[in-house]
Amino acid sequence: MSDEFDRDRLDAALAAVEDWPVDNVSAAVVGPEGLLAVRGDEDRVYRLASVTKPIVAVAALLAVEEEAISLDEAAGPEGSTVRHLLAHASGLDFSDRGKVRAGPGERRIYSSAGFEVLADHIADATGIAFPDYLTEAVCQPLGMGSTVLEGSAGHGASASLADLVAFATELVAPRLLAPETLEEAVNEQFRGLDGVVPGYGMHKPCPWGLGFELREAKYPHWTGQHNSPGTFGHFGQSGTLLWVQPEIETALVVLTDRDFGDWAKPLWPELSDRVVDAATRRSRPEDSLGG
Repeated sequence: MSDEFDRDRLDAALAAVEDWPVDNVSAAVVGPEGLLAVRGDEDRVYRLASVTKPIVAVAALLAVEEEAISLDEAAGPEGSTVRHLLAHASGLDFSDRGKVRAGPGERRIYSSAGFEVLADHIADATGIAFPDYLTEAVCQPLGMGSTVLEGSAGHGASASLADLVAFATELVAPRLLAPETLEEAVNEQFRGLDGVVPGYGMHKPCPWGLGFELREAKYPHWTGQHNSPGTFGHFGQSGTLLWVQPEIETALVVLTDRDFGDWAKPLWPELSDRVVDAATRRSRPEDSLGG
């Protein structure tokens, strides 16, 4: 079997977004060298909501590589570390930075507030306002010219599809991050913790990496049943999603202008399954010969 992606099948799989009940949608399938298939306006800027978190996480990981911070230094509530904040294990409330709901490492409490605390910690360590650090560390090197963080580091970024394609390419085949850094980031942190995936309820356990949600055996889920347990990514309440399946070196990015809700719950997994199936069946030599 060839290592080449069948772009026609990927394009046909992605065409499903054209029937979604949204005003605007931009979607792409991404491989190790970048764009494989696209639908919609690549330059339209969308609110990312919680798809902000993986971008912020990569900035934090680069700060670790630069030794500006370390994963296991104190940050957040008493006993918490940078690692706890990235893995939603600090005990902080979802949105209230002053409210601690559990001890560090006791529960997986999904927390945008934790990412705000993390951003402030990085700003203090580097002497650079975090939105500027994000731009300098992540956006400029990856050519993400439309990406802006305004407000919360947990959900306040906006970006175009073209920018998210560049970001997803980095997650499929890291060039900015050290591969071993990304590998640690997509492995479960604080193994076995129970927690809630917003919109999908309690999972026991609820695996999470360093800023990335891990698919593992979660069900129901916003990715598809054909996505592997090793799939990682994030979705946003603004109707956005990004996942990477390392085994097939493939990422899916979808940006919409309709908030996440019941409309998305069947459509996102269906699209994910179509893309996985198309990416898994690579071009075969006999296909080009009509065999």
